[in-house]
Amino acid sequence: MVGKVCVVGLGKLGLPFAACLAYKGYDVVGIDIDRSKVNLINQGKSPIYEPRLQELLEKCSTNLRATSEFQAIVDADVVFIVVNTPSKEDGSYSLDQVLSAAQMVGEAMRLTKKYQVIVLVSTVMPGDTENYLKPSLEHVSGKKCGRDFGLCYNPEFIALGNVIEGLLNPDFVLIGEYDRRCGDIVEQIYKKMCENDPPIERMSIINAEIVKIALNSYITMKITFANVLAEICERYEGADIDVVTRALGRDRRVSPYYLKGGLSYGGPCFPRDNRAFYLCAKRVGCDARFALVTDELNEHQNERVASLILKELGDKGGKVAFLGLSYKPGTDVIEESASIKIIKRLLQSGDKVRIIVYDPIAIAATKRVLGEHVEYAENMEECIKDADLCVIATPWQDFLELPDVLSRVNNNDLIIIDCWRMLRDRVAQLPSRCKYIGLGLYRKGASST
Repeated sequence: MVGKVCVVGLGKLGLPFAACLAYKGYDVVGIDIDRSKVNLINQGKSPIYEPRLQELLEKCSTNLRATSEFQAIVDADVVFIVVNTPSKEDGSYSLDQVLSAAQMVGEAMRLTKKYQVIVLVSTVMPGDTENYLKPSLEHVSGKKCGRDFGLCYNPEFIALGNVIEGLLNPDFVLIGEYDRRCGDIVEQIYKKMCENDPPIERMSIINAEIVKIALNSYITMKITFANVLAEICERYEGADIDVVTRALGRDRRVSPYYLKGGLSYGGPCFPRDNRAFYLCAKRVGCDARFALVTDELNEHQNERVASLILKELGDKGGKVAFLGLSYKPGTDVIEESASIKIIKRLLQSGDKVRIIVYDPIAIAATKRVLGEHVEYAENMEECIKDADLCVIATPWQDFLELPDVLSRVNNNDLIIIDCWRMLRDRVAQLPSRCKYIGLGLYRKGASST
């Protein structure tokens, strides 16, 4: 039976993962080199924003503690490594933090005679677990994989802003196992942690590594396909992207998930995993150019929205209000955010475009990236009151109230570009002189943007 679990790396995935394990009754020690983060966690305070995380930390306080001392690994039955693997210039993932963690884990393993299972959760290239992590653990610990310790690759398929729900109720669990013994132990953990009895796919480590980047690459193609369809619909009189994708999604070969025209995909996973998939194929002499095309078309969406904004402003320019900065609702992460990319493109146009931004939780992160190049609003009303054009860039539910806010600020001449068509059913409630543009809805003259 698994009793004690260690989670190495208490970031945006590692801490929620540790909290979920503790919430489900495991004795969990979280390890992180950031002592300020460790101190906050031990005070029952979350150092990161993620829905439900603070609630879980309060509920599982007796089962979860944090430390910066790797000696805590000695007593663990299972050790999950959940550290960052940043993308390198060639598109592959850096193993620096994984191997650094392996050094510490291996040193702790040397101090115990018990059989332990080491589980890598971080995204890596196919072959990295067995070619780099396994030899490192064996060398430092002096132990033999398969005999003295187990090794699994167990990536998660969760989205920031929905991490807790994704961990407790996943679509499926993926376990890449060195042998059946360690796979059985990891499966046991998930059967206790998951609330929805998900399918558990067990396979070799190499297959699991390929599944991880292949799935995300496939999803990026689907998102990009929907965005290209949206652009097509804008140019055919009477066309409507939501009608088109709703029908396509009825076919079980397609499904409706991730099939919604809007802005480009972003975040810490999709863009880089798509590029890694191309490199993965290239390394073994296979042609996966569709991954490159997907990436190019994704960037094109940002350019076309920026061009639309400039066209609507005209030669005189004006003030543009951006509602939404995070790459998706429910998170403060702006990494690869379409909003940020479009804003940077507009800033290149010179002084004729002034930009003011608002987001429910991503303002602090945005200030670190855009600094004083844009203005920052404390609420939606302040953001749009003097604007000439408003972009609804991230579909936060708060932005459904834009018609009501407009009635209070009397900004009757506002041009609204609704990237997700949030207000399509409330257009009649907008001031009569407002101009509404929904991406993916027919727009006369769209072919010239």
